[in-house]
Amino acid sequence: MKRYNWATLGCGVIANQLAEAMISRGDNLYSVANRTHEKALEFAAKYGIEKVYDKIDDVFEDENVDIIYISTPHNTHIEYLRKALKAGKHVLCEKSITLNSNELDEAIALAEENHVILAEAMTIFHMPIYKELNKIIESGKLGDLKLIQMNFGSYKEYDMTNRFFNRNLAGGAMLDIGVYALSFVRWFMSSKPTEILSQVRYAPTGVDEQASILLKNKEEEMATVILSLHAKQPKRGTIAFDKGYVEIFEYPRGEEAVITYTEDGSKEVIKSGNTSNALLYEVEDMEKALNGNHDIMHLNYTKDVMDMMTEIRNEWGMKYPEEI
Repeated sequence: MKRYNWATLGCGVIANQLAEAMISRGDNLYSVANRTHEKALEFAAKYGIEKVYDKIDDVFEDENVDIIYISTPHNTHIEYLRKALKAGKHVLCEKSITLNSNELDEAIALAEENHVILAEAMTIFHMPIYKELNKIIESGKLGDLKLIQMNFGSYKEYDMTNRFFNRNLAGGAMLDIGVYALSFVRWFMSSKPTEILSQVRYAPTGVDEQASILLKNKEEEMATVILSLHAKQPKRGTIAFDKGYVEIFEYPRGEEAVITYTEDGSKEVIKSGNTSNALLYEVEDMEKALNGNHDIMHLNYTKDVMDMMTEIRNEWGMKYPEEI
């Protein structure tokens, strides 16, 4: 497989994990761009990256860059997506890929116009356990899907200046953790949900601190989603079929699932992949997409999830400054 030059736009937690993933396969990031040049220099020194841009926009003009990984705050994504895609760069962008459906539609159109790959860095679409479960489900041994139950609760201190609760940084449960839960739902549902009901509890800053969501699609498969940024709960997904149910814990980067069969209560443990390799799986799938396997990035699922999140927030009447 051809070697591709990866650039990271951002130097946060995910960028560090990306750099480590590249090193784990005997490779390295080609370059680093960041709004704060000093942080970019420190990041490059830490991981032995040779190229650091004086200005963040220089990454888009570098003819040697093949793929840009964007891991800046949500509300900056569309600005960088426009520049990267217009420059003919392939892009893997952290979730949530944009703030809303209009921004994503614009990015998709730019990717098509410039003949490049655009994808969201959603671990669920790339962890081997999900691909393995799909094979089992497609075999028919579990029967038809009936219900999905999703939990994702984090406990974040009430610091209203951090990104979790800050409207100016597109904070809130939906874009930060809801995107995982809804991506999980979309992965297993036969089609995009067409009926959506929800409730919301706001943080003092006006972003969504807590939410409950009910979903149903045309096949009458149903799902429930409970989210919170200020109440810890297990990251658990349960997928119930005619003949059994599947449980996955720590599902954003899951590596193990337990199937319980309805008829006799017997259990089967399915293991595949490794949590610590989550970013590596994304990198490898992105490179496969560049080599012709475009569907492997599941941009259609990303679009469906963004449509759901946008519809829900519109129903709440919750908008970020960039959307007003």
